[in-house]
Formats: sequence, structure tokens, C-alpha cells
Amino acid sequence: MSDRLSIDPARHSAELLNLVREATPLVQCITNKVVTNVTANTLLALGAAPAMVDIRGESGVFAGIASGLLVNLGTPTEEQRDAAREAVPAANAAGTPWVLDPVAVGSLPVRTALAHELLVLRPTVIRGNASEVIALTGAGSGGRGVDASDSTDSAADAAAHLAAAHDSVVAVSGPVDLITDGRRIARVANGDPLLTLVTGGGCALGAVTAAFLAVADDPFAGAVAATLVYTVAAEIAAAAPGGVGTVGPGTFAPRFLDALAQLTAEQVVERARVRVSVVDASGVAALVRS
Repeated sequence: MSDRLSIDPARHSAELLNLVREATPLVQCITNKVVTNVTANTLLALGAAPAMVDIRGESGVFAGIASGLLVNLGTPTEEQRDAAREAVPAANAAGTPWVLDPVAVGSLPVRTALAHELLVLRPTVIRGNASEVIALTGAGSGGRGVDASDSTDSAADAAAHLAAAHDSVVAVSGPVDLITDGRRIARVANGDPLLTLVTGGGCALGAVTAAFLAVADDPFAGAVAATLVYTVAAEIAAAAPGGVGTVGPGTFAPRFLDALAQLTAEQVVERARVRVSVVDASGVAALVRS
């Protein structure tokens, strides 16, 4: 385990936030057309630099330059599928960490086949909802479109299996996010339901995760930090200054960008609700740090 993560996951995540802002990592996004603008604005608010280089002939070249890569399968056009097939091997060759977001896999055949094709290339992080993660193991049929129909805990075994099989970190989003590398498990209880009511609430987290991977020595710690920072910013954005009900989806979206841009390391530490456990040989998870 990363010593610093085991000592204090909240403080280490806050340190990684500062590193992101100092380094301004360049994140290449091959992402879906619904969330492109949201994803770019979220990366800018975080302190990273977005680059939507998603066409064949350029995506592989850029993956060797970028600090991190996101491959999101939300609207996988033929051009984007070819771009992903070009970018991922180039990222691996250059040592560029990359995130696979298997949006709505399971019931839809084209993206499901592509997700399995890309899994063989060992994503640094696989980030999805519970139904998507379960479907990647072949044990489920996916959720309802982009929405999960399974609980986060029900995906824990599938996440551990994927992590071990592909030498990856798996991040499962939900009311309590679960992140595992097969040996360590983090649960992040921050966030707000309004994140599920705005376009790109989950997809942009994939790009944020790629930004944190660019500065983290340990992909597990990077994925934990990305989730914690993102969900703490959501909590702050959802806090109603005028009383209950004054923040809805329409006002939450810009408030979230502001909260992310203004988030301090101290706020991350103060608000963090994160727990890290280690799985022993018998499969029992022993709490290391809350």
C-alpha cells in the first residue's frame, strides 16, 4: 500500500489535488458527444487541461504526448472506436495512464465488444456504475441505459475480479463509491444525489480520474483522490444557501464548477468520509484507516 495513503487517505488526496493544480496535466478525452463540453469545463475547473483529440490519425500521436487519457464509450461512433484502438496502445507504449469508462455496456453489443477489446489492453482505471462493472465480467446484462440497476456493494466481487484479471484499479460509482485494486478497498461516502441529475456527472469523473493518475505514483491513490475531491465539491455545490430546495439541477451544475475550482486542500480533509481496508488471504477486509 502507498504509505501516505495508509497514513491518511484524506490528507494524501488533498496533496494530490495540489499537485494537479501545480502540474496542470493535459488530459486527452475520447468521450461521448453528450458530455464533451461539461467534461472540458470540469477539467478546467479542477486545474487540468482538456484536449478532445478523438479522430483517427491523431489520437495515437496525441496519446504519446498527453498526461492522461480517457476513453468513454457513451456514443461510440466508428471514428471514435478507431480513435480508441489507436490511442490506447500508444498510451501504453508511452506510459500514459488511461481510464476506461464502459458506458451502458451489457445490453448494447457494439460498445460491449469494444469494451472487452480494450480490457485486454489493461486500463489503469476502469470507472463505471455497478451494473456496468458487473456486465464487464459477463455476470449481468447492464443497467437501464446509462443508469445502474445494481447496488455498489453488489458489484464488489466483480470489481475485485476485474482488478485482478486486468491489473487495473476499478472505481464503482454510487451513493457510496467503491474503489479497489483487488487487494485494497476504499469507500467514499461523500457526494450528493444532484450529481445524477445533471449531464456528465459520472462521465466527467472519468476525465478527473485521468488527471489525478497523471500526478499519482499509485493508481489506487489517484482514483481515490479523484473520487473524493469530486464528491466533496458536489456536496459544497449542493449546500442550499437559502434553505432546503433552493438548489436544483439547473443551479447545481454551475455551482459545482465553482466549488471544484475554489476547493481547498483543507476542505477536502475536513469533509472527507473515506475508509480504506486491506483484503487478507482469506478474503476478509481489515480496516486500515478512516
